[in-house]
Amino acid sequence: MSKVKYFYDLMSQPSRALWIALQMGKVPYEDCPVALRKLEQRTEEYRKINRFQKVPCIVDGDFHLSESVAILRYLSDKGLFCDKLYPKDIKNRARADEFLEWHHLTIRYGCAFYFARLWLFPMNGLAEKPSPKETSHLLKEMENNLKILEKIWLKNSDFVSGNSLTVADLFGACEIEQTRLCQYDVSEKFPKISAWLARVREESNPFYDKGHAFIYKKSGSKPKD
Repeated sequence: MSKVKYFYDLMSQPSRALWIALQMGKVPYEDCPVALRKLEQRTEEYRKINRFQKVPCIVDGDFHLSESVAILRYLSDKGLFCDKLYPKDIKNRARADEFLEWHHLTIRYGCAFYFARLWLFPMNGLAEKPSPKETSHLLKEMENNLKILEKIWLKNSDFVSGNSLTVADLFGACEIEQTRLCQYDVSEKFPKISAWLARVREESNPFYDKGHAFIYKKSGSKPKD
């Protein structure tokens, strides 16, 4: 039986979260990196792999699937995903799913847009750096969602869906780590989030650091051991 092909770029937050989970769970797959910086996702060849021309995606035989959360659920249903990271127990899984569904328009939206406007777009000549007023607005939007993570999701537990690491933590953490490239230090205002990121890193290393190597290097802000 052929392995599932995984198409990804570690500069993509969802790609990185799923990649870390695959390494932790020792999931067998065919490694298919896609260099976003070279616009490999925009080629006609890649369009045949993923009609949306984004990462991550998988190819399992003649079945093509995009969207990171859909991918993890598919692999889990096939018995290819780590049960510890994405629980079989219906209630524990529901808690992980609850965060995964919530984070799209909150943590992911806020952090990704902040990162894109302050670093990605200017770096690639796609837009000017935002004005101080716009930067302040972007920061406020992002931090409003970080406050919810700090005060609700991490109020009484070590991880977002309980006291054990799940893939939900990886997805949330990877979004926040991306803001290092904007020289944003989450620890200055959100001590619980900072402590949580340290726990997620500890539980998922060495893969967490390997997945974030580029971000650490470019930002000059690798976490302290």
